[in-house]
Amino acid sequence: MAITGSGSLAISFSVFVISAAFLPKVEGQNLAADNVSVIEGETATISCRVKNNDDSVIQLLNPNRQTIYFKDVRPLKDSRFQLVNFSDNELRVSLSNVSLSDEGRYVCQLYTDPPQEAYADITVLVPPGSPIIESREDVVSEGNETELTCTAMGSKPAASIRWMKGEEELTGETTVEEIDERLFAVTSRVRFSVTKEDDGVSVDCIIDHPAVKDLLAQRHLEVLYKPEVKIVVTYPEGLTREGDNLDLSCIAEGKPHPHQINWMRVEEDVPPHAVVTGSDLYIENLNKSYNGTYRCVASNAVGEAYDDYILYVYDAPTTIPTPTTNPVNTQDSRAGEGAPQKIDHAVIGGVVAVVMFAILCALIVLGRYFARHKGTYFTHEAKGADDAADADTAIINAEGGHNNTDEKKEYYI
Repeated sequence: MAITGSGSLAISFSVFVISAAFLPKVEGQNLAADNVSVIEGETATISCRVKNNDDSVIQLLNPNRQTIYFKDVRPLKDSRFQLVNFSDNELRVSLSNVSLSDEGRYVCQLYTDPPQEAYADITVLVPPGSPIIESREDVVSEGNETELTCTAMGSKPAASIRWMKGEEELTGETTVEEIDERLFAVTSRVRFSVTKEDDGVSVDCIIDHPAVKDLLAQRHLEVLYKPEVKIVVTYPEGLTREGDNLDLSCIAEGKPHPHQINWMRVEEDVPPHAVVTGSDLYIENLNKSYNGTYRCVASNAVGEAYDDYILYVYDAPTTIPTPTTNPVNTQDSRAGEGAPQKIDHAVIGGVVAVVMFAILCALIVLGRYFARHKGTYFTHEAKGADDAADADTAIINAEGGHNNTDEKKEYYI
């Protein structure tokens, strides 16, 4: 056996010449190898496996058909190749610190008649560098459109880019450029209009690539928006009546913060003795001539906004309530007065029901009484009429004259 070479990869390998006539003829042998994907800089493992081997020789060749391992011997002067396992059924070799130049088809050979070959394709994955996200403008006003650009450089294969604004997925326009023989640069642009709710929201450029996970670039939006204005009544708590004082406060929030807050009365002048202090409006001793719409206007660099308060002054109360030293006791006494009223109503209802029931019973008794006496009257009226000799005598007997008529008597034993 002789080995000559120029450099680590230029190797000429000669081994005893094996005539095809002397190769073993084994039926049922088969050779297998698997493709390998490996990230640049990591280690790849190539496995040549033989089923039912009968002392046949196994060797591994690189994509240039140079022998890496012949059985358990490494003729190639590349120390990155190391023997992991050698047996009658397997030749397993590791390749460390893989680079793009190592990519290609590796050949497993089995010296049989006829010779067998199996192929293991090594694919080298190159992860992209850290993505770079850029914005057309650093600050954008609400209602305007902004544009963001994200770039992922030097990947193999080309990376894919997704956009997320908060929980919302955005659709971008992607371009792929080959910057080297087998490396790619990917650029994606996304455009969208912003609202005040987008202020502070993160926009994520997410890189999808088989060689890397959780790779993204992030940018937070800064959105300018006009003020939001709200008028709050700090006094009085209830109705506004003549003679009362009125205190209004104007709350305005915006980005940037409102630089000016003004009070006005729509279509009329503000009362002459009204006092404006910062964002507050104070009017004392109200009367009905002050009725109207009072407006607070706030403005910043983006725009202005306002809120209205409609004032209606009611008449002053005509009765003055008696002052009490103990409001709690007053409420308790009122509550005590209310309870007996509910009890009186119940008693009255019960009495009325009893009276109505008594009247109904009396009517029933009287009805039965009159019905019974009415029957007796007719019976007495007819007494003696049956024994009268003529009509005149019958009438006299009906009127109670029974002197000349014998009374009939019945005896019960």
